[in-house]
Amino acid sequence: MPDTIHCPALLISAPASGQGKTTITAALARLHRNQGRCVHIFKIGPDFLDPMILERASGNPVYQLDLWMGGQAHCQQLLYQAAAKADLILIEGVMGLYDGEPSSADLAAQFHIPILAVIDVAAMAQTFGAVAHGLATYRAGLSFAGVLANQSASASHTEMLKESLSHNLPWLGALSRDQSIRLPSRHLGLVQAEEIVNLDQHLDNLADNLSQTALNVLPPPIAFTPPDIVSGELPQTLKHVSIAVASDTAFSFVYHANLNLLQAMGAKLVFFSPLKDDMFPQADSLYLPGGYPELHLDKLESNCVIREGIRDHHAAGKPIVAECGGMIYLLTTLMNSSGQQAAMVNILPGHATMKNHLVNLGLHSATFPNGELRGHTFHHSQLETSIEPSTLTQPTRKGLRAEPLFCIGRLTASYIHWYFPSNPAVAAELFLP
Repeated sequence: MPDTIHCPALLISAPASGQGKTTITAALARLHRNQGRCVHIFKIGPDFLDPMILERASGNPVYQLDLWMGGQAHCQQLLYQAAAKADLILIEGVMGLYDGEPSSADLAAQFHIPILAVIDVAAMAQTFGAVAHGLATYRAGLSFAGVLANQSASASHTEMLKESLSHNLPWLGALSRDQSIRLPSRHLGLVQAEEIVNLDQHLDNLADNLSQTALNVLPPPIAFTPPDIVSGELPQTLKHVSIAVASDTAFSFVYHANLNLLQAMGAKLVFFSPLKDDMFPQADSLYLPGGYPELHLDKLESNCVIREGIRDHHAAGKPIVAECGGMIYLLTTLMNSSGQQAAMVNILPGHATMKNHLVNLGLHSATFPNGELRGHTFHHSQLETSIEPSTLTQPTRKGLRAEPLFCIGRLTASYIHWYFPSNPAVAAELFLP
């Protein structure tokens, strides 16, 4: 029997997006961190912005848990490793509790994680009890730690909410409506953590508010075990391979698990900023993650040294992996939603325009010569190019739109944010000189 580790844990979910899951998860992490505890947070599903806030709240890196992208054994191993060093594990769900395939409820059931249901009550009273009851009873076998009311208007409002709750659902408290501690957002979700003025003060204020609820104490510990089959050490496929990784506020959408995997396979990562640096790093390969290039058109256009360095890198036949914002940076031009246009790297002939609506989203995979790689797409830009794609990605659901995948020389570019642990061998091949 594998060694079992016990650690308190909660999965924070809600009836829908926009209910305050990230706010409550961040507040809960900061509350217990301020009490001297080690808190490790996971985010269900593909997301880059929420984890930035959660990392500031907890002081530790935030990793994704996704049963489709990473698989059950991978998720179980991440949880087991966290349980070995944490005083508290928090898992922020995705969308509503039962939304998606797999859903937050699927992960809670798989690993027996108790659920904290967060419900925005700004426009309801006794219906709070019905919504909470539905969340708790829609699927059998889930464990509910209790319910937290978010955005309560007054003490009398809170009392009505509490009275409406079924006797078998624990009332954990309420947070009052307070615009001063709401986290700002933009079209892809929350604003990046480093852009929020006085973020730590926001988090401490949230933690103080949450300290008046039943969440001020740790939940009961639950059991975590390692997967039955634990993968051994990864082959050193990328030993002595240096990979330049774009890393700044324009290119910040990257999974910690991706970088860890590259390093575990022997790669040396060299971080650089296309916004600020005046020299392109010497490296065997280049990784251009997604981000917000449309917010930094002037700086990206004016940094001719970096643009020329990337063109020279490509002309030399060296590998480039470009994801979403990293791909549109390689186009001829990019136009933001205000109509401002700027010259980009011009490796991929074409143009992208930012739209005021979501263009595509969903979980996708693509087949490469040595296997399948999985990831997700979520973007507001429209691509126009004369280049025919090498292939199209495969969405997980019928009716979703496939994304073009461009393989030009050693360039691999698409709107997909790849999750490298889904197939380490394929990931390594993309960066091999």
